[in-house]
Parts: sequence; C-alpha cells; structure tokens
Amino acid sequence: MNIKLHTPKSLKMGSGMSSMKQFLLSILATTVSIALTFGTAAIIDHQKKQSEKREIVMMVMYDMYNTLQTVAEADSMIHQSMDIQLQMAKDTAQFDSLKFRLIHLIPRIDYTETTERIFSSNIETINTVGNMIFTEIVAEFYQARRFYKTMVCDSIVHRVEIEKPYATLEGSLDFDFFVYAITSSEILMSMQRQYEQCKEMMEVTDEELDVYRVKRTQLENTISDKEMEEKKTNEILQFQKTIDETKEKQKLK
Repeated sequence: MNIKLHTPKSLKMGSGMSSMKQFLLSILATTVSIALTFGTAAIIDHQKKQSEKREIVMMVMYDMYNTLQTVAEADSMIHQSMDIQLQMAKDTAQFDSLKFRLIHLIPRIDYTETTERIFSSNIETINTVGNMIFTEIVAEFYQARRFYKTMVCDSIVHRVEIEKPYATLEGSLDFDFFVYAITSSEILMSMQRQYEQCKEMMEVTDEELDVYRVKRTQLENTISDKEMEEKKTNEILQFQKTIDETKEKQKLK
C-alpha cells in the first residue's frame, strides 16, 4: 500500500518561510528602532547631566579661587602690619608716619555666599555632582573661610575698634599681629590644599578656570551695567515725578 504525503502549497512555494522571515525582520526592525530611540534619549540625558555637573563644578571652583584671592590679600595685609611693627620697634621716631599705614592695613573681608548656599542647601545639586568626597572637601573649605573671617579678620577689626592700639606707640607694638599671622597662614595653606585636591579630583585645568573666569567676569559686568542703567532711569523718573507733583501743587494754589 503506497501512502502519498502531500506538501501544503504554501510550503512548496516557500511563502510560509518568507512570511516568517518578514515577521522576524519586522520584530528586529522594531527592536532596533526602540533601542535607537531610547538609546539616543539616554545618551542625550547623560550628556545633559554631565554638562550640568561640569557647570556646577566650575562654579564652585571659581568661587573657591575668588575666596583664596581674598584670603591671600588679607593674609598679606597682616604680614605687612608685622613688618611695620618691626620698623616702629627699630626706630620709634617713625611712629607718627607709620601708624597711618597700619590703619589702612586692617583686613576686612566679605564673601559672596550665593554659590555656597546653592551647593550646600540643594540636594539635587549634590546629587548631580555625584562625588561625595568632593562635596565633603568643598564643605570643609567653606567652613574654613567662615572661621577665617570670624577668628582672624573680624577679631582684628573688633579689637582695633575697642582698644584703639594705633593711638600710641606702646599700643601699636603690643598688638599681637604675630598670633593672627600664624593662624592666617595655617588656614590659608589648608584652603589652598583643599582647592588643589578638588581641581585634581574633578580634573579641572588652570586653562579651563581662566576661560570660565573670563566668561563669568563678562556676565557680571553685563549685569552690573544693566543694574546701573536701571538705577539711572529710576532716578530720572523719580526726578520728573517730583517736578510734576510740585507743578501740580503750584497750580492748585
């Protein structure tokens, strides 16, 4: 008995295999399309986060740089005061001419704390940076600069206002600038180390900082110009308002 097996026409013609191939190609194309869509979105999102991270890092480094310039200037004034004390001690006859230099060397310091507040109080900012060691060092840096202002500069200013040491030769020589000089130098060196650590950790170059400083300076100058222009405009408007009000009062009389 002979049994004949009949192959379906669709298989004979290969149309079933062709349909399966088309189906698989369709799935593959859809998968690739989805991967490209979400992959591209992920890349863009990653690039955006990296850009935001870099901007925050540069903003903080710029603030640290400016702080160091301010503290270094104050430290220099304290050491200059010591030099003047030494000149007074060697030649007391110079007291009257030198005491005025001491008065102009009182270190007053004031920081712009905007960047510190943004960096310290906003958890999203810290998360964007994503480096806890960097965050801790920056926090220590800001703590050190507050300590410097309070224990060095504010302390000197307060004592000078209360004690008035420059009124007499004895008072000028008794003022212990050397104690402040030691404290000042130690804090400054510590802050400089922290600054360099942050630069190295976040791979920030001096060239990048120079470019960023120029950009920020230009921006700050533009803002200052606008504020000045607005101030002048308001003054003119206020002037004209006063004139108009006066003229109106004269008419009523």
